[in-house]
Amino acid sequence: MIEVLAKLGRGPVFLAGEVLECVITFTNPLSASSTSASSEMLAWASAQIHCQFHASENRVALPPSDGSKHDVQAENETVFVPNRGERGQCILSTPPKILFCDLRLDPGESKSYSYCETLPVDGPPSFRGQSVKYVYKLTIGCQRVNSPIKLLRVPFRVLVLHGLKDYQFPQDEAVAPSNPFLEEEEGLKKDSRLADLATELLMVATSRRSLHLYNISNTRGKVGTFCIFKTVYKIGEDVIGTFNFSEGDIPCLQFSVSLQTEESIQEEFQRRRGQPVSFTVQACHQESCLHTAQSSFSLPIPLSSTPGFTTNIVSLKWRLHFEFVTSGESAGTCLVRGSQSDAVTWTGVEQMEVDTFSWDLPIKVLPTNPILASYVSQFSSTNSITI
Repeated sequence: MIEVLAKLGRGPVFLAGEVLECVITFTNPLSASSTSASSEMLAWASAQIHCQFHASENRVALPPSDGSKHDVQAENETVFVPNRGERGQCILSTPPKILFCDLRLDPGESKSYSYCETLPVDGPPSFRGQSVKYVYKLTIGCQRVNSPIKLLRVPFRVLVLHGLKDYQFPQDEAVAPSNPFLEEEEGLKKDSRLADLATELLMVATSRRSLHLYNISNTRGKVGTFCIFKTVYKIGEDVIGTFNFSEGDIPCLQFSVSLQTEESIQEEFQRRRGQPVSFTVQACHQESCLHTAQSSFSLPIPLSSTPGFTTNIVSLKWRLHFEFVTSGESAGTCLVRGSQSDAVTWTGVEQMEVDTFSWDLPIKVLPTNPILASYVSQFSSTNSITI
């Protein structure tokens, strides 16, 4: 028996273009006092990253696959196929890398291997929607002699920041601070600079503030105004807006604001023409506001959510969806006298005619620092199997 442990040192969330590093440890769990006959042998171990795509048959019409390309080797249990047994199709994969050949482990002995691979920049982000799913996994295959391959799958999340792959790092690094007493591999140095660059680009894109004022009106007149200071955010930020009903002609009784994602299938892949768009509510605020002059809301963008993106099959957009309930008549109050002559009780009207209307405001949601997103990831940094 051999225990295989895979650990992602920095967490299970990465930016496309970064280097994924995983330490894979093989251990013979028997005590060191066991006989040498208890040694374990592995013929080989290999690792590979792949992105698995799955589409809902009720929503997405994919082109027929080419059945002529039948891989006979894929049916052989001694051939390393990372996505064997998984649903959907593999749309992206890195070249497999051999970790070792002919490994012998004595009782109590362990050996570790480091796997490093740059995540492709032209792939989609991780996404689990109502119509499609994009799932990234690192698959480690191990085989005993004359035995089927055992697979250890390590799921992780990929965020895509558009424009990051087009940046060219300067050739002259003399201006960068350096420590001559520390040695750093060029790949890790570039990976660190890539993360720093992404953080800087995100900060610049989401820190721009300008006043956006919108008049809220229906067919009968003005209800109020809405104010928001920016429309570009990172996941993990709060969307903050304010309302001013003091200058409105039509009383507003209630409003609700929903932070929603809009998942739409490209026209050529829709199962039915004119197929409706799928909406998912990420956060919601509702408030009664009769006789309220000003109000506000704050909606958090979940760190676990997917930033907006577009592929050849699906696109994901973000928006604020507003719903207003306004009075169809004068929204006065009733005065009810109490038992004493100087006592006055204020009560609302029992019945009122109302009008409702809605409004959508598109916003842009970008990724965030992958280390921050790792704190709330559903994936574990450590995965293991026993073979």
